[in-house]
Amino acid sequence: MPSPFSRPALVCNTQSGSHDDAVREQIVELCRDCGAPLVATFALPDGDIPDAAELTRQGINLLLVWTGDGTINAAATRAAGWDGAILVLPGGTLNLLSKALHGDRPAPEILADALQGKVRRSPIPTIVSNAGTAFITVVAGPATRWAEVRETMRQDGLIEASRAAPDALDEMMNAPGVRIGTDGKAYPAVILTPTPGGIRADGILTEGTGDVLRHGLAWLGGDFRDGPSEPIVTGATVVLESDKPISLEFDGEMADMASPAKFSLGSSAVDFLATA
Repeated sequence: MPSPFSRPALVCNTQSGSHDDAVREQIVELCRDCGAPLVATFALPDGDIPDAAELTRQGINLLLVWTGDGTINAAATRAAGWDGAILVLPGGTLNLLSKALHGDRPAPEILADALQGKVRRSPIPTIVSNAGTAFITVVAGPATRWAEVRETMRQDGLIEASRAAPDALDEMMNAPGVRIGTDGKAYPAVILTPTPGGIRADGILTEGTGDVLRHGLAWLGGDFRDGPSEPIVTGATVVLESDKPISLEFDGEMADMASPAKFSLGSSAVDFLATA
């Protein structure tokens, strides 16, 4: 049966540590075997992420985004208003959106289902703020300093990361935390996740040495959600407050906002495919 997506294109990052030439060749072959050869490949960092006008100009109706969370955000933002669909493939460290849409499955398996039409197509919930739109997650608070340690470890190695770790630990334990509402409990970080029912807010816990150690290991391992946390609230709007500007990890990218910082539930301006 011919694929319902006759003109796919690929976004990838050839310099990413997760890039695998063998998987990329599988993606190319799957598209060709289904009668839908790739129309274009936008290979970062040398190439540019296409916008809605470029996708329309080339007649592309399916954009395969095989990258990390930050690039998924950029691709979805630039494709806003396009009448095609995005298929997120696991190509980064956390792959949070891919897991939500497809389960923990390899890229070729997800792509095979999509090309055969075994998908659901719809917008996805997002988090909207003055700092931009998050399609995956927002982490807010001084504990986001651990993200800088993680990047230092990836780029410069464990020794350099160990030199940055004490400052991150001090920030997490001693810097003013974030809270929901003026009288809310303060947390070293609050994790915001968009869901169909609202923005889910979870506060990370550092009530003992064990909690602190688990959080440090979780951040360095990539998945901050592995540390201990507790649910706070789920709602259409979440307002975070702090006694200092609020540090953010926004779909894997660093930013900051003045307090109070308002986050509202939104919906993506482009469709995504889900195979789970």
